[in-house]
Amino acid sequence: MTDDLLEETLLPVPDGYEQMNWSRGFGRQIGPLYERRGEGQAYTRAFRVEEHHTNGMGNCHGGMLMAFADTAFGHAVTVAHHRYWVTVRLLTDFVSAAHLGDWVEGSAEITGEEDGFITVSGKIWVGERTVMTGSGVFKALGERP
Repeated sequence: MTDDLLEETLLPVPDGYEQMNWSRGFGRQIGPLYERRGEGQAYTRAFRVEEHHTNGMGNCHGGMLMAFADTAFGHAVTVAHHRYWVTVRLLTDFVSAAHLGDWVEGSAEITGEEDGFITVSGKIWVGERTVMTGSGVFKALGERP
């Protein structure tokens, strides 16, 4: 992918969201990604389905939704424990499609913890429509600055 994907003119971003500062690596390739922080440990991550996210039918590619779910669900570990993490398991169920131009949001909550392994339950949605549900197991690593 090239730099121009991140510099194209995008539709307006909903209030409260800030673009995540991923200037290198995989996050840059699948972005731009956004985040909105709520009270306590509440957060929502988001992206707008752009051309480079789509499959041959013009819908958001399932691989993009799974990559987004990984960042949205795993972020619960960062918020709760201020630690880096790696994905051990990610299970997802596709419920409906996200289409070109859709604003896709996702979040998760911690449902269990044992021996540094953290289980979360998450959801991806567009407006009132659920796009994906899932769960993940993440291994907490070193502290984040």
